[in-house]
Amino acid sequence: MISYLKGILINKNPEEAVLDIQGVGYCAGIPLSTYLELGEIGDETELHIYTHLTDTSISLYGFLTKKEKELFLKLISISGIGPKIALNILSGIGVSDLEESIKKSDIDRISLVPGIGRKTAMRIALELQGKLADKEKILSAGISKEKEELLSALTNLGFKRKEVSETVDQTIKKLGKEAGFEKLLKESLRRLAKI
Repeated sequence: MISYLKGILINKNPEEAVLDIQGVGYCAGIPLSTYLELGEIGDETELHIYTHLTDTSISLYGFLTKKEKELFLKLISISGIGPKIALNILSGIGVSDLEESIKKSDIDRISLVPGIGRKTAMRIALELQGKLADKEKILSAGISKEKEELLSALTNLGFKRKEVSETVDQTIKKLGKEAGFEKLLKESLRRLAKI
């Protein structure tokens, strides 16, 4: 599964970006917010990627920030919202505005996004309100940014959060936060492979 790409931007439009990585062009669907922040053609570009697999296709969706990707993943976890609708939502309302609208159950604001009716807006507000609140509780409970990033990466790889939490703690204790995300993730995976 591809979760990150770094390469030369060779094409872009409001719906997709193409990165050249060692002679291979990777095309990723993007929200408008990412398009507006992308550099110029020929610039080195990094995208956080979600790989969507179906029986008939493999699609990539790219985001400039982890926050965009996280909210995208939350949106597609809602029944009836697929990747294209989630991209449409993120193109129609900024991440912070959407989070604020969800917290306040502002159905009117969410339903202003083209193609999103009141029923879908209500589902988004109801289903994501708890998830956003849970994240705030976790962060306020004193979990470090490093631990939260590692837990997020490991759950994206299919591990259960509760099962890997202790391993992540042991890894951070052994290597220290200053080791950096990549080393911490590799060590966590090495430890999990032994279990």
